[in-house]
Amino acid sequence: MDLRLPPSLHVFERGWLSSNNILFTGRHDTALVDSGYVTHAPQTLALVRQGLNGRPLGRLLNTHLHSDHCGGNALLQATYACHTAIPALDADKVAAWDEEALSYRATGQQCARFGFDAVLAPGDILELGDLSWRVLAAPGHDPHALLFFCESEGILISGDALWENGFGVIFPELAGEPGFAEVGATLALIASLAPRVVIPGHGPVFADVADAVARARARLDYLSADPVRNAQNAVKVLLKFLLLERRALALEGLPGLLSAIPLVERVRTGLLAMSQDELAGWAVAALVRARAARIAGGQLLDV
Repeated sequence: MDLRLPPSLHVFERGWLSSNNILFTGRHDTALVDSGYVTHAPQTLALVRQGLNGRPLGRLLNTHLHSDHCGGNALLQATYACHTAIPALDADKVAAWDEEALSYRATGQQCARFGFDAVLAPGDILELGDLSWRVLAAPGHDPHALLFFCESEGILISGDALWENGFGVIFPELAGEPGFAEVGATLALIASLAPRVVIPGHGPVFADVADAVARARARLDYLSADPVRNAQNAVKVLLKFLLLERRALALEGLPGLLSAIPLVERVRTGLLAMSQDELAGWAVAALVRARAARIAGGQLLDV
């Protein structure tokens, strides 16, 4: 299994509250792809400072603008005045700082306001870490998400389009917009690229790309066969995200907490047709069964 990366490319694997960060230290330029969640921004900054070894951060780029991928943008911009590039189709939303359109309000998540200097679009060619990277569209998890592919090294920065075991929640389907077919098309694109190694948005760098794509396709088939499964998965993921952020949640407050998240409330009253108490009970049980949480002293605790 060949996981070799160029010496100018450094991956900070962060877990699940924050996305992975990819730092490039080229001869004449430095850049970071994705900046994690806002509550982890000081940690992101510390990692970047250590990786830069006294150099300034010249550029900041985002694969997509979900809160766990761009929450550190504001602090990095304030610290380095770095040139920032974001997906082109989200530019108007960022310029107006429309938290509803950017999904932060809908998911009940935080993101400090940031600006941008340029946009990224499919077909663009980037120079990062003394290597050439092609920008590709990766709709599905996020309709405006992007991939960065270095053909000469066979390296793909996949964001949340492909992890070693799955992909990000298919949010468009929860809003009544197409998403399943787009995920399938993105997986087909990744397979056609045949990358040697993938740097995902979450989880470890991996080289068994064909197997990962096969697992992702099986997961997509499972979710698309019954859209209720996709809705349940989203609720479980959003609750786990809250738990990662806060570490502990009072059980008695969970029905109200979940109902205050617009996206959860939409699927609760629509696809799931459950009461607030029923949904909270189901979501807690699902996390405990998955060993992603435990109950103690009237609280749901992260594990």
